[in-house]
Amino acid sequence: MGFRCGIVGLPNVGKSTLFNALTETQAAQAANYPFCTIEPNVGNVGVPDPRLDKLAEIAGSQKIIPTQLGFVDIAGLVRGASKGEGLGNQFLGNIREVDAIVHVLRCFENDDIQHVDNRVDPVSDAETVETELMLSDLESLEKRVPAAQKKAAAGDKESKLLVSVLQPALDLLREGKPARLARPEGEDELRLFNQAQLLTAKPVLYVCNVEEESAANGNAFSARVFEKAKAEGANAVIVSAAIESELVGMDAEERMVFLEEMGLHETGLARVIRSGYDLLHLITFFTVGPKEARAWTVHLGAKAPEAAGEIHSDMQRGFIRAETIAFDDFIALGGEAACKEAGKLRQEGKEYVVQDGDVMHFKFNV
Repeated sequence: MGFRCGIVGLPNVGKSTLFNALTETQAAQAANYPFCTIEPNVGNVGVPDPRLDKLAEIAGSQKIIPTQLGFVDIAGLVRGASKGEGLGNQFLGNIREVDAIVHVLRCFENDDIQHVDNRVDPVSDAETVETELMLSDLESLEKRVPAAQKKAAAGDKESKLLVSVLQPALDLLREGKPARLARPEGEDELRLFNQAQLLTAKPVLYVCNVEEESAANGNAFSARVFEKAKAEGANAVIVSAAIESELVGMDAEERMVFLEEMGLHETGLARVIRSGYDLLHLITFFTVGPKEARAWTVHLGAKAPEAAGEIHSDMQRGFIRAETIAFDDFIALGGEAACKEAGKLRQEGKEYVVQDGDVMHFKFNV
């Protein structure tokens, strides 16, 4: 499954540079003028996971297939997008399609790269984008809530529930706060909330794009973004798009040397992915054999049949049981046969909740 993150931000904050580095393609022509990205560029990236290499080594797998993460580079936003300014309507439509928003903020000074408002203020930039998303949601809910209230007054149960879900979100938006703060708990309520496709309900990851010297510890600009993220329950990471784009042409060894010289231990991509995983509450399970070792993604709390369904819908439909070994046992004992002997291979049924790192083999009958 992987998940799709929409990369957004004002023009010229380093979105396309970051996207190019992440997907290691030069597909987005990162030129220095607004709106040079109009059609969203989509790139799928293999998620780096050192556990997969260890499993493949023990099982002697011929192929290693990481789980995928999709990035969508969405055209630069300007004030008034919710009214269709710039590439507004297209921009908002593209955001509706993604699972999470990766919000790139310019946290560096550079006179060669023009800023839309001619000043560097990442918190104000974040608010500009968020305001446009809020206005779009507000407009949508101000039509939908009264319509649902009418139906609810006539005795429609679903509409009654819908009002109880959307009214708190509408109240928050009127106060200038994002709808994600009104996320309901119940299963039916959550379904209706998600169906509303509110832009400000999506989880947000702020990416502080800093100059090379600040890549390890950030700077005063990024510190303010971290404060903002903490206050609103979002995540934030520090990345230097300039460093990431230099890494693109290097092999693995050169990369590690280069990163260590910069005082870094991993690429920005790894940080963005990890934060994205946390944000969307995702975990990884593995299937391992002589042909291939493969990583798969499911939501935290997913049960064994759902995990089977990630591989093939027939497996979910005809699910019988899942032979499961914990990652640590597989590594410590050195493979499936040894785990079986030591009694570490468990037969799990339909109610088993998948744990991060589980090595699974599904039995099914269709």
